Amino acid sequence: MSTKAPNPVDKYVGSRVRMRRIMLGMSQEKLGEALGLTFQQIQKYEKGTNRVGASRIQQIAEVLQVPVSFLFEGGPSSKGGTEAFGDGASPTYVSDFLATSEGLALTRAFTRITDSKLRRSIVDLVEQIAAQEAAEKG
Repeated sequence: MSTKAPNPVDKYVGSRVRMRRIMLGMSQEKLGEALGLTFQQIQKYEKGTNRVGASRIQQIAEVLQVPVSFLFEGGPSSKGGTEAFGDGASPTYVSDFLATSEGLALTRAFTRITDSKLRRSIVDLVEQIAAQEAAEKG
């Protein structure tokens, strides 16, 4: 019996659920409790292993305090490309980055810095590091 690969849209929506849950500092167990599910079911949704029904998507969006469209923004379309469900859609690499613990930690810390000159200096420093790393590899 072969295992069917998760649908790209299901995987993408799951990754957006995970990203937002982590941004809120919420565990899979807490999200599951709020939805009347086990944390294992939340894991399956986040991996795209199990599809999420329309009413469940609405419940998840309410618990995560985002519009339903947030869960689809920038995701793959049924035609294989990407689709934006609003002007605020971000490229996939941004979503992928924010879905990591490092990306979220960096974003949280960076947004707490109120000095705009200091923030600009940090961006410049990171760009220099990235350029140096690329030069060493290339």
